[in-house]
Amino acid sequence: MANHLKMADVQAIHALRRHNWSYRRIGRELGIHRDTVKRYVEQDSASQNRPNPPPGSDAQNRPNPPPGSGAPGPPTSGPPSRCEPFREVILKALQQGLSAQRIWQDLAAEHGFAGSYDSVKRFIRRLGSATPLPFRRIECPPGEEAQVDFGTGAPIVGPDGRRRRTHVFRMVLSHSRKGYSEAVFRQTADEFIRCLENAFRHFGGVPRTLVVDNLKAAVLKADWYDPALNPKIRSFCEHYGTVLLPTRPRTPRHKGKVERIVGYAQDNALKGRTFPSLSEQNRHLLAWETQIADTRIHGTTQKQVKKCFEEVERAALLPLPVERFPCFQEGRRKVNRDGHVEVAKAYYSVPPEYLGREVWARWDSHVVRIFNARFEQICIHARQEPGRFSTQDRHIHDHKRSGIERGTAYHLGKARLVGPHTGRWAEQMILQRGIEGVRPLMGLLSLARRHPAGAIEQACETACRHGAYRLRTVRQLIQRQGDRQEWFAFLDEHPIIRSMAEYGRLVHTAFEEQTV
Repeated sequence: MANHLKMADVQAIHALRRHNWSYRRIGRELGIHRDTVKRYVEQDSASQNRPNPPPGSDAQNRPNPPPGSGAPGPPTSGPPSRCEPFREVILKALQQGLSAQRIWQDLAAEHGFAGSYDSVKRFIRRLGSATPLPFRRIECPPGEEAQVDFGTGAPIVGPDGRRRRTHVFRMVLSHSRKGYSEAVFRQTADEFIRCLENAFRHFGGVPRTLVVDNLKAAVLKADWYDPALNPKIRSFCEHYGTVLLPTRPRTPRHKGKVERIVGYAQDNALKGRTFPSLSEQNRHLLAWETQIADTRIHGTTQKQVKKCFEEVERAALLPLPVERFPCFQEGRRKVNRDGHVEVAKAYYSVPPEYLGREVWARWDSHVVRIFNARFEQICIHARQEPGRFSTQDRHIHDHKRSGIERGTAYHLGKARLVGPHTGRWAEQMILQRGIEGVRPLMGLLSLARRHPAGAIEQACETACRHGAYRLRTVRQLIQRQGDRQEWFAFLDEHPIIRSMAEYGRLVHTAFEEQTV
């Protein structure tokens, strides 16, 4: 079964085809197969070349023409409506905003209309269905808006005869129709930024808004209400103080000025031409802009483009910043298990809370900046050579820091917290053993997890008195304290213990019995 498209898609196909878009490009833009695009274009061409139908045929049974003409249209099937003689009266009443009920009442009272209320409703409904609303034309004040689009440029033919396709970038100021054109090989974000910047320099200022189609170089996800813009394009607009406004998807009429003027550049400047290089084509486009496009009298404004720009719009543009937009590269990166991201074959640390998450990396020849999902900068590094690591201390979690990394001063401070004798023993041990004593110092601190501070203090005091600065000596001293036998004082008297005199009498009695 053949695909049946919505009327909006059919109109978009015909509009883009009139601008010399290929079937493949139209299909890619509208999300339709190119064969379907071709079928609708051929159907439109066939309907335009079809001869007029003979009188009385069914082809003449069409809806009435728009009511603005005041003349009755071709006859419809069935008897004519009783409202047809009152067409002008009904049209005038509709323009005044009167309801169908009020129109029927006025027709019956003032014009002797004998028809029913339903017949008036049907007639008004038929008028509405046959009368599409006109597009609204919006003109912008000076310096307010510029429209941007790409079209097909002239091919580049090299010395070997190989043809290479190009794209022509065009920006048009909406008030004066002053334009800028530049040919490129690819429609990437970097090329798009470079063309925008060259256009601003050509105009000598920046428009406040840029109306663009949903170019993949600028718009990551098309959405009329909340489009997802390329972060690099967003930063470019912030640098120049302008705003990027994508149009509604598949609605080329929202930027009709540039749609028409891109076709004007293609037909007038590039059609039928080839160039040996891209620079030759751009020199030709610049000469064409200044000598032909700027000197013409525009059909809508009825003013010379150059004169209108120089006298009115140039002063209304925003001033150019002192510096150009910094040239950098960027891309998404996933934080590795070691807390680093890879950028140009080097590795850079990020805060530990971003482990396993996606971040944005932006780098140039000097620095690497890392941004979170909200595009807030979370860290900055100096650019490293491939294979090198750049790790900031604040990006290492405390649980992942080794004792040696913390340093001798840190451990000496922890030893002083145990007690003064422990701190003195640790200081003397480091003085005698040097860097070799860092590990024994860490071992001394580990004893505090198994023994009370008093036992460690007593052992360190004894070790310092004898000049023994080995960790095993401190361990042995603590162990001896734990193995020492405790002495208890015996009670001389207790209610449940007999006295020694009583035991003496018991022994004396026992000896007497043996002698008897």
